Amino acid sequence: MDNYFNNTNLLQIVLKWKWHLIILTFAAALVSLVVSSSLFMKPRFKSLACIYPSNIMPYSDESQTEQMLQWINSSDVRDSVMKKFDLPVHYGISPNEKYYASTLEYMYTKNVKVSKTQFASIEVSVTDIDPVLARDMVNAILYYTDEKIRATHMLKYEEVVAATEKILKTKSAEIDSVKNLYRDIATNYGVYDVQGQSQEITRGELRTVAGGGGNINSKDVLKLKQGMMEKSSDLLYLGNRIEQLAAEYSEIMRKYDIARFDIDKKFTFVNIVTPPLVADKKSYPKRLFVMFYFVAGTLLFSLLAIVLIEQRRISSSEANNG
Repeated sequence: MDNYFNNTNLLQIVLKWKWHLIILTFAAALVSLVVSSSLFMKPRFKSLACIYPSNIMPYSDESQTEQMLQWINSSDVRDSVMKKFDLPVHYGISPNEKYYASTLEYMYTKNVKVSKTQFASIEVSVTDIDPVLARDMVNAILYYTDEKIRATHMLKYEEVVAATEKILKTKSAEIDSVKNLYRDIATNYGVYDVQGQSQEITRGELRTVAGGGGNINSKDVLKLKQGMMEKSSDLLYLGNRIEQLAAEYSEIMRKYDIARFDIDKKFTFVNIVTPPLVADKKSYPKRLFVMFYFVAGTLLFSLLAIVLIEQRRISSSEANNG
């Protein structure tokens, strides 16, 4: 019952002061319209782009989208955008200010928003008093992000190329060394084809034993046989080793060619789904919201003031009657 009477009393008070409240509401609405005009609140325009990452590989359990968010929010991209558009001057921040760096970073993060959408794409938006600048800043963010990723990948590719070149040089030297050993055996011992020459030695010995000497030089046969006995195993090993090294060299060369291709390729890492545009309509302030807050605040404070006035009147009346 008390709540009923309290609500009834409040309704009576509102009805009693209705014209005052109506006038104050109307005045608040007018003030909100004036305050939200361009004379007091500069209109701000938003430009946004929707992108998908491309040609990047995650470093851990993160997705490509999550990694792209890290690239876009990197300090290198932010600093490049700040320098290109001279944002300290644009935001009116003096280098002599005590918290110059933190203030500039705050203004940048306030006006630049990067978020992941429900479709795993990334939305990059910039809000500014200049709609053209907002569009250009979005494009610059995408450009410097692409350049940042490319520079990082290029550094890795160059490291691979340099390391592969060293391995190729070492492997080539090893191949030359093995070939020289093979050549020395062939020159000094006359052994160069173990299987073929073994057959020839066998034929020569058989013909010598059979007495069909003819043109057979038994001394040469014996010399070749001696060389074969001493160096055939080494020659077989060196021949197999040359084949192995050649296969290894070819595989390394293939990786080297891929690394060189990676350096020369001009891949992009940002796929733009929705390009940024110059906004033709302001995104802030919203007059309807400003009016709502002004009117709601005015009514709230007016009711509090009216309740206090009524309470003082009741208290004064009771004191006079007493």
